Amino acid sequence: LEFNYRVLSEARDKNIPLFERIKFLSITASNLDEFFMIRVASLLDMVHAKYNKADIAGLTPVEQLKQILPKARELMANQYSTYNRSLLPLLEKEGLKIIRSHEELNEEQSKYVDDYFDKDVYPVLTPMAVDSSRPFPLIQNKTLNIGALVEDKKNKGVIDIATVQEPSVLPRVVHIPSSNEGTQCIILLGEIIEKNIDKLFLNYKVICAHPYRIMRNADLTIDEEDAADLLKEIQKQIKKRRWGEVIKLEVSDNMDPRLLKELKDKLMVSDEAIYEINGPLDLTFLMKVNGIDGFEHLRYPKYKPQPVKTLNHDENIFEQIKRNDILLFHPFDEFTPVIDFISQAAVDPNVLAIKQTLYRVSGNSPIVSSLALAAENGKQVTVLVELKARFDEENNIIWAKKLEKSGCHVIYGL
Repeated sequence: LEFNYRVLSEARDKNIPLFERIKFLSITASNLDEFFMIRVASLLDMVHAKYNKADIAGLTPVEQLKQILPKARELMANQYSTYNRSLLPLLEKEGLKIIRSHEELNEEQSKYVDDYFDKDVYPVLTPMAVDSSRPFPLIQNKTLNIGALVEDKKNKGVIDIATVQEPSVLPRVVHIPSSNEGTQCIILLGEIIEKNIDKLFLNYKVICAHPYRIMRNADLTIDEEDAADLLKEIQKQIKKRRWGEVIKLEVSDNMDPRLLKELKDKLMVSDEAIYEINGPLDLTFLMKVNGIDGFEHLRYPKYKPQPVKTLNHDENIFEQIKRNDILLFHPFDEFTPVIDFISQAAVDPNVLAIKQTLYRVSGNSPIVSSLALAAENGKQVTVLVELKARFDEENNIIWAKKLEKSGCHVIYGL
């Protein structure tokens, strides 16, 4: 948490370009999410298991949570005061207005938003009402949802809870027409859904609608010594994440108390796990805002890694290594020589074996393609894949299977 405060101080630093500051605030949000899903979750597991041993600092799990949770609340309050009081007004001054709530829209914007909802959003929404015959649905970890209280128009006085998930297939940041020349206007998808929520429940009167988000226990408990097949074991554990205990419920601070009580009961959370928030839930959307075109003067200039002076790209890399060692400094030097090295090795008849460790692998990795090609060319390829690279497990499982298919010998890291 202290580290995250350090990141937050970057978001609050007036000497840092504005778009870099919103990026730092976004990073504090994703850091805090992972901290809850892993650290706080593992401490809660210990508390449930009545494990009372003190840690290295002499604190039992209960004592650690007593210190962590108030500090986490304080951090969140600081995140949102930074967002509401510093960053929003500064962005608006620079020509980027983030609409806080759909009530602020003018007539033209309102019509634009409604049309967008009808055409693009409505078809992908699945609203679910909960009553005696329909149980409360499984709410996915970290998804954004809108909860509503609805009254049956025929049976007055019968009030049910309903929920709809914000679709992750649509962009969360939506550009809308601006009333001022030279200003870009954006609104969040949740506000658009909230504004049009009555279209989802035609036979009901919507009493109130508010966003909420949950965090589940995502700490994998794997006994590596006993796991006969680590790959299968991790796949099984990742599936379990969907059902993990709800350890945090984030709601807007103006949520109707009746709706909050319903959510609390249905999700089985205690008061300590409820966090009331003054602003948009999940500030990681600021990373997307940071990518909006046209504000280059509010960012650091793009960093371009340097070509390696001692390397000649036109000459075979093995010939150059024979003459002398080559030391690369990343991220100052570009990464291309590493990629070239492996792709040349994959087709070089004198290369008999390649041994490689993969920790985190990017979406479309040229390294993985080269290793697969080397195996297809009859070379002995051994790859150590770290399956427990936190929150990259699923990604790494996909790579591991792809490598095995192409004939590489894959070892799973512990």
